[in-house]
Amino acid sequence: MASVILERGRRKRLEQGHPWIFKNEIASVEGEPSPGEVVAVLNHQGRFLASGYYNPASQITVRVVSYQPLERMDKAFFADRFRECLKNRQRFIPEGDAYRLVYGEADFLPGLIVDRFKDVLVVQLLTLGMDQCREEITAALVEVFGPAGIYERSDVSIRELEGLEQRTGPLYGECPRHVTVTENGLLIKVDIVEGQKTGYFFDQRENRASIAPLMKGWGARSGITLQMAEADGQQMQRPVNKSGKVVEFPYWDGATVLECFSHTGSFTLNACKFGAKKVTCLDISEHAIESARENVRLNGFEDRVEFVVEDAFKYLREQVRGTEERHLRAEAGQKKVDTSKPIVGGGRTFDVVILDPPAFAKTKSAVKGASRGYKDINLHGMKLVNEGGFLVTASCSYHMRPDLFLDTIQEAAADAGKILRLVEWRAAGKDHPQILGVEEGHYLKFAIFEVRSRARM
Repeated sequence: MASVILERGRRKRLEQGHPWIFKNEIASVEGEPSPGEVVAVLNHQGRFLASGYYNPASQITVRVVSYQPLERMDKAFFADRFRECLKNRQRFIPEGDAYRLVYGEADFLPGLIVDRFKDVLVVQLLTLGMDQCREEITAALVEVFGPAGIYERSDVSIRELEGLEQRTGPLYGECPRHVTVTENGLLIKVDIVEGQKTGYFFDQRENRASIAPLMKGWGARSGITLQMAEADGQQMQRPVNKSGKVVEFPYWDGATVLECFSHTGSFTLNACKFGAKKVTCLDISEHAIESARENVRLNGFEDRVEFVVEDAFKYLREQVRGTEERHLRAEAGQKKVDTSKPIVGGGRTFDVVILDPPAFAKTKSAVKGASRGYKDINLHGMKLVNEGGFLVTASCSYHMRPDLFLDTIQEAAADAGKILRLVEWRAAGKDHPQILGVEEGHYLKFAIFEVRSRARM
């Protein structure tokens, strides 16, 4: 069996659980391993440390798959790992029929992603080592899970760093384009062929549910209170408006919500489930909005959701501009404002604004520009939050570290004249475990802030 010998002092990160060995950490290679072949990893004294697959064309030359001697990654090896993955998911997501089943390095299978959508599995093979095991992986998935179909979505640019072309298509059985699954008690129709990544983002499952406390308790702002009133010949507590009329709309106490970068509308669905009065679901992609529209229909929320196909940056700026114009007109008695002209911009505000953008910083060099982007959307987003309302904001950029993300939002708050109170801080869900020492797995930041204006404190 071929071996990779590390430079002196290069084993610490490996012993801390990080599975990547870079080219500049290797002193020599014994034998003539083929690309994708499993090799032994030895320290400078020749002591065994781990087993991993080898790709001399990649800067990450070895990816560790075991800390025991391993000759090859065969069907039995993958089947054992998949059983462990299933046991873990059944413990933490016992009622789920859709989740991330295999999460690469965190499941000791670097370069492999498997998502479950009911009885269909979607696979991503990100590295040469995993790509060469396509048949063994497929056979093991069939043995352990007995799926109706397995579909490959290896259409990601990271494969090119491994010398691989992008690839998609069925690997086994029947693979319908659309699969309807359940998450947080909601129906979600997933497009496994054309949807982003593998078709759906599971990492925010628990975060979506965490918005529940934000969705009720807003009726009093509209002057609606619970009073004793007659209904069906009986006196009972009913919502009554300032005019003394009973409010029949069942979601009178719900929040007005804006979800930007909605994709399939998952936050919109959870907002409606938990009692939102009105949700604006926005995405720049017509395909995404059509997916969101279908999911809203599946769950019977059509009467409370409006859809907007628009660039989120542009939409937020226009609404802020409109609110500023309205404020100026309200003060027209003190300032000269030409009220004969129509207001430019929407001027809408919301009880809850949700920002879940795609990764703005995919490389370390992109962090500076990404920080500007995160500051821009959060600054304008919080300006649209009604006093005492909530800003729900996330970043899935690994290079946007948590402290930088929070600093960027704080800068936005200062510029907006807002005081933010952090009420919740979260990461990816339980089907996206994290290995300590592998910082690359700590990518998702999710925060809920209460928004107050300094001028009113």
